[in-house]
Amino acid sequence: MGTPAGRGTLLAAILASGMVFLDSTVVNVALPRLGADLDATVAGLQWTINGYLLMLAAFVLLGGALGDRFGRRRVFLLGVVWFAVASALCGLAQDTGWLIAARFLQGAGGALLTPGSLSVLQSSFHPDDRGRAIGTWSGLAGVSTALGPFVGGWLVDALSWRWIFFINLPLAVPVVLAALRWVPESRDVDASRTGSGRRRFDVAGALLGALGLGGVTYALIDAPARGVTSPPVLASVLVGVLAAVAFVLLERRRGDTAMLPTGLFGSRLFSVLNVFTVVVYAALGGFTFFLAVYLQNVVGWSAMLTGLATVPMTVLLLVGSSRAGALSARIGPRLPLTIGPVVAALGLLLLRGVGPGASYWTDVLPGVALFGLGLTLVVAPLTASVLAAVADRFAGVASGFNNAASRAGGLLAVAALPLLVGLSGTGYEQTAALTDAFRGAMLWCAGGLLAGAAMAGLLIHRPR
Repeated sequence: MGTPAGRGTLLAAILASGMVFLDSTVVNVALPRLGADLDATVAGLQWTINGYLLMLAAFVLLGGALGDRFGRRRVFLLGVVWFAVASALCGLAQDTGWLIAARFLQGAGGALLTPGSLSVLQSSFHPDDRGRAIGTWSGLAGVSTALGPFVGGWLVDALSWRWIFFINLPLAVPVVLAALRWVPESRDVDASRTGSGRRRFDVAGALLGALGLGGVTYALIDAPARGVTSPPVLASVLVGVLAAVAFVLLERRRGDTAMLPTGLFGSRLFSVLNVFTVVVYAALGGFTFFLAVYLQNVVGWSAMLTGLATVPMTVLLLVGSSRAGALSARIGPRLPLTIGPVVAALGLLLLRGVGPGASYWTDVLPGVALFGLGLTLVVAPLTASVLAAVADRFAGVASGFNNAASRAGGLLAVAALPLLVGLSGTGYEQTAALTDAFRGAMLWCAGGLLAGAAMAGLLIHRPR
């Protein structure tokens, strides 16, 4: 790490990850402003979030496989440039259709970039230095996540919502230069083989996964406008279900060489943990989507103050996750994964009382802090348990699938909650409609977390 090449590689990985982590936290804060500017409906706001999440969830495993086969630096650079160009297209959008299409492209770039930033560290550093490098990368990536909502809110207030996307361009330039100068090329020489234990280059599987998620997402988002029983909604559900079934059959036929070996789900613990992941991250996705719009359009806060509102949650995650992981290692994951969702649910129930003119310190902070504390108890024990639930040779694909499951949880929550709480059209601009929807959404999210807590208490045990 002390060499110019080591520092350059670390710089490239940190800045690249910073682009993705910033993007994952700043866009929610900008939703009210971009919605008003582009005359967007609730469905337009949903797709602004979900277009990105859909591509990331569906293709992140394929992105890692691309790097293994064609070169990790090459695919990493492609992801950086792709992400930056798509960000520019987002910032230039003149209508919601343009913005949504650009967000789909941005998600595809993120699917190349997300696994690439970590893989270049893995392949570039000696094992003796790798832990320190990854620790530095994780810490600084966490800082960018914590600062994201504040930076995004400031950009929206001081300049325009467009700058939450344009900010990626000056970040991408030093990443490309550092990667070209210092990051060595590497690849898995056996990646093209399909022998025992080798992952397939599974484009068909990734496309079927995207179609499955996309069909269900489209139905959930379109149902308020067209009606739940309308032919387009029913057809999209059918397409999504058939694609999901085809994906499972394809992966099962390929056995251990599949992109997602279905044998992993022979471990009941692995299966339960991933369902639990979807539930918890659905609550997080619904919380961040509704809170950002509600605090601005009902409570009357600026974008920057709205961004600051969730910073304590992120700080708790940064400070407390390692301690929660150590606690789980001592006592097992069941207790943290049971108590954490209950604490988070209490935070969401407190937030239902927030209304116009609310005080940050007495009305918003307690709920946000409880929600963040609950997540802190969950995140590290959950990740460690997922990895411990499978054989070591499947650790990479298990981690990748769990990451995709977390994205899918947020995706489905943002798609489903407006339907469940009756928010559609331009209802997010109407105080009464948005207030009822926000309180209903927090109740649904809290209920999901309590269901997750029950699942953890009954079905999760210490991995053997």
